Amino acid sequence: MSASVEANVGAGAVRDGYRFDEAALARWMTAHVADFAGPLTVEQFHGGQSNPTYRLTTPDRRYVLRRKPPGPILNGAHAIERVARVLSALGAQGFPVPHVQALCTDDAVIGTAFYVMDLVEGRIFWDAALPEVSRVERAALYDAMNATIAQLHRHDPQAIGLGDYGRPGNYFARQITRWSDQYRADTDAGRYPAMDRLVEWLPAHLPVDDAAASVVHGDFRIDNMIFHPTEPRVVAVLDWELSTLGHPLADFAYHAMMYRMPPQVVAGLGGSDPAALGLPGEADYIAAYCRRTARTDIPDFEFYLAFNFFRLAAIFHGIKGRVVRGNASSASAAERIPHIETLADIAWSIARRIG
Repeated sequence: MSASVEANVGAGAVRDGYRFDEAALARWMTAHVADFAGPLTVEQFHGGQSNPTYRLTTPDRRYVLRRKPPGPILNGAHAIERVARVLSALGAQGFPVPHVQALCTDDAVIGTAFYVMDLVEGRIFWDAALPEVSRVERAALYDAMNATIAQLHRHDPQAIGLGDYGRPGNYFARQITRWSDQYRADTDAGRYPAMDRLVEWLPAHLPVDDAAASVVHGDFRIDNMIFHPTEPRVVAVLDWELSTLGHPLADFAYHAMMYRMPPQVVAGLGGSDPAALGLPGEADYIAAYCRRTARTDIPDFEFYLAFNFFRLAAIFHGIKGRVVRGNASSASAAERIPHIETLADIAWSIARRIG
């Protein structure tokens, strides 16, 4: 297990700067969480790049608490109220997400807004090559991921109460503007030549937007899912901070980046032979998603990849800014910083191939 993976597994003592009044939380949970009974033990998960995440343990149950980070944050970031809303809406449809017990928007309780959800038991895989399971199960786990993201994109946002969860249409133009502006605004994190070129290239090469809209997760990766302890089945999709209404193909392409993602950056297969690992190849994985969503193909897939590598580089750039300002929520946040240039260079290489 790599050092970066070890740093994100499990929970331990709450870190300096992230402690809060645990007695106040217990009083709030007594009033707002059904069947809650203390005493309460609080630990902080080692991961959680965006919002600090805690494991809450009582004699009978375990929960997860996610809160906004303390200190100054960028406008519009860390909107945990939105996350609680999308989890509740999707959970009501049978989509695999943790059950939200309650949301607190009163900063006076623990210092920031937060929500409490059930802790889901199961397996989290940090390596997209899945070395810890058999070849037969690897293909089944990939098929489960594919089925889960297709299920998400088949939900009609209006029908499940999320019709106003974002602005449908012009998704790529709006997202490119958002992440470009955030990249430029975060002067603490510095500048990168490939990012500067992409900020200019991407809006000049937008594909025709077909106005497709669905709930998009925004960070749909293998390590953001909990799989059943023994079955090749997704039991919970985690980390919905980047979710919105958007283009499903952008969301799928982000997920499919794993085929070209260097494994040292974030769970990826870049440089590996999927067939030798017993995994479907990129083309077969795309075809399976298309079958499940009644599409024939994804004509602008390469642009969607360039956009998503740029977007992830911008997210890491934001993490760097939080490290510089001293309010990064993960102890391993600084490990993302060296990968900004790698991601931006991959995006720019794809852009150059497109022309």
